[in-house]
Amino acid sequence: MPPKIVGDARPNSFEFETEALIKASGFREYDARWWFGRPGSAQLPELNLIGVQALGMGLGTLIRRLGAGPDIVTGHDFRAYSLSIKLALVSGLMAAGARVRDIGLALSPMAYFAQFALDTPSVAMVTASHNENGWTGVKMGAARPLTFGPEEMSALKAIVLGGDFDLVGGGSYDFVHDFRATYLDDLTRDKRITRKLKVVAACGNGTAGAFAPQALQRIGCEVIPLDVELDHTFPRYNPNPEDMRMLHAIRDKVLETGADVGLGFDGDGDRCGVVDNEGNEIFADKVGVMLARDISSQHPGSTFVVDVKSTGLFNTDSVLRANGAVTDYWKTGHSYIKRRVAELGAVAGFEKSGHFFFNPPIGRGYDDGLVTAIAICQMLDRSPGSSMADLYRALPLTFGTPTMSPHCADDVKYGVVERVVADFQAMKRDGRVFAGQKIADLITVNGVRVVAEDGTWGLVRASSNKPELVVVVESPVSSQRRRQMFDAVDAVLRRSPEVGAYNQTF
Repeated sequence: MPPKIVGDARPNSFEFETEALIKASGFREYDARWWFGRPGSAQLPELNLIGVQALGMGLGTLIRRLGAGPDIVTGHDFRAYSLSIKLALVSGLMAAGARVRDIGLALSPMAYFAQFALDTPSVAMVTASHNENGWTGVKMGAARPLTFGPEEMSALKAIVLGGDFDLVGGGSYDFVHDFRATYLDDLTRDKRITRKLKVVAACGNGTAGAFAPQALQRIGCEVIPLDVELDHTFPRYNPNPEDMRMLHAIRDKVLETGADVGLGFDGDGDRCGVVDNEGNEIFADKVGVMLARDISSQHPGSTFVVDVKSTGLFNTDSVLRANGAVTDYWKTGHSYIKRRVAELGAVAGFEKSGHFFFNPPIGRGYDDGLVTAIAICQMLDRSPGSSMADLYRALPLTFGTPTMSPHCADDVKYGVVERVVADFQAMKRDGRVFAGQKIADLITVNGVRVVAEDGTWGLVRASSNKPELVVVVESPVSSQRRRQMFDAVDAVLRRSPEVGAYNQTF
């Protein structure tokens, strides 16, 4: 008999130790993310180990029903509780007949690589990514190099919450020894650079600390380590290259050491943030434009995919136009962009969050922060007369913001965004002035991106992995127009009392 599935159970109780706690809201658009709990926190857990076991039963059931077969790769990130969560997941997978290949402590892209290297169709990577300690989750896929989208996540949710498991038994477990070496060998093969680059490798004490410095040294970089010691308490800040605290720390180290570039990696190593040699913190969408310029100069007529949070330069940049580059704006989310890159046969996809996706000959189509870091070093190697700051200055000037996230509960955030979209649609329909100008365009592929007549724009969408909204603003005109757009967008948000404080602003 499978465990009883419940959406609420208090720790230190009989129910918590005998029933599968697994809150429905943890099944998100393209992965799973729950608050598991941490010492001293008053927030009640949304998941227990029995719930993780049930998740494994559901995933093992689903991959067979999808026709992917029973074979699956597992790995876990560096959190105090990630190994125990993975082993609970594995027990559930095996109950559903899965043949598990466990690669141990890993980056998410290392698990994706294992699908190819071990010829294993499916993957389940236990990671909370950049979320604060206390969070956990699983990134899953059954068709390499893709990860689950809304359809698969909805199917998994229905199987798990409904207890609709196929517990066929016959599962097996195989631990793959020293797969880290296999991954690093593949990552750096034939990638040596000739330019002497001094590179700050910042890992926020997360999992990437066991991988990034070695990878960069192998291609010929002089590496200056920053917070590379594994420490699951994350003593300085969360490993998140969108967090200004991490970017400021990288900036300070670059300026202190005279480094050519600073590269920062998130908690599971699938994202990369960049600081140039003058200490400028370059938002990832601008890094994407720089890489797109470099790639399209080698491969004219390239197609790129970017998310709706990204700069408008992908459409307007004169160098990209001269190189015949075509850009498609698509939904935010690593799974969405990954799928779109595959569908269009794009050479690369870029997200403002720092998830970058490279198809052959650069990568295998999945997001890997180390592949991104190597691509940046190769770009600099091909530009021996230019510094990272020179390449940044060569871009047309725009005034952007970091990704800003006001709190909004999971059970109401999508409704708030629907109201915001409706408000903007009514303004455009009625020809009203917004942020000092009429609305020239509304892009509603993912939330809403409201574009003014001068190209200044603001985005509002629901976060796919936390109880938050996402707000981004950019102006090609001035910092004053950026502020005017932000204030106007924020005023619309404040009509909804469910919207709380921002995690950061500008």
